Order: sequence, then structure tokens, then C-alpha cells
Amino acid sequence: MEDNNLDWLKEINAAVTICDAQGIIVYMNEKSAQVFDSDGGKQLLGKSLFDCHPETALTKLKELLSSGKTNVYTIEKNGKKKIIYQSPWSDGKLIGGIIEISIELPAEMNHFIRK
Repeated sequence: MEDNNLDWLKEINAAVTICDAQGIIVYMNEKSAQVFDSDGGKQLLGKSLFDCHPETALTKLKELLSSGKTNVYTIEKNGKKKIIYQSPWSDGKLIGGIIEISIELPAEMNHFIRK
């Protein structure tokens, strides 16, 4: 995937990882490479997401690719709480893959209800 149009994503303080319709990682910004450093970081480009996820996550990824639905959840790992946003991307007709955005959440966070 050409990242000319994704230059603004390089330094954003969120891990952005993009795969194609076959689950091949085609883009990782700098934060994503840091998050997955112990798994190979940027060396994961060109590798399959399907090879590095347990069965339950693998099933969910395949479901997202076929259904076009979005998956959002929070996790806590190594004392850091994160929100994970996974959503298929498309060319307007066919699902092209999945984009995952992982954002670290502060321990205390404001919540506003707006009308």
C-alpha cells in the first residue's frame, strides 16, 4: 500500500495497522511498529495477521472481512488500558482489508454527554 496519502499517520500517538483482504499487513505507522516490536515491528509488513492471532481473534478478523462490520473493545495489558478499533476499509465496492487503531487511554478520563 502506498503511504503517500498516509503521511499524517506516521507520527500520530496511536498504533495504526492496516491489512489487505487476505490478512497481509500492508501498513504500520511508527507507533504500531513500537507496539509490535517484540513480534518484529516493521518486519511484520508483508506477513499475515492470520499467523499471529489465536483462534478466537482469527475467527473475529475473518468475520470482519466478510461482514464489513466494525469491532471495538478495550483491553488492559502491561498496566496500560487501550481502546481497540477494528474496521474494514473498502474502495467503495469491495472490502479491501481491515484498519486497526489502538489508542492508549489515561487512567482517569472525562466522559461527557452532549445533546
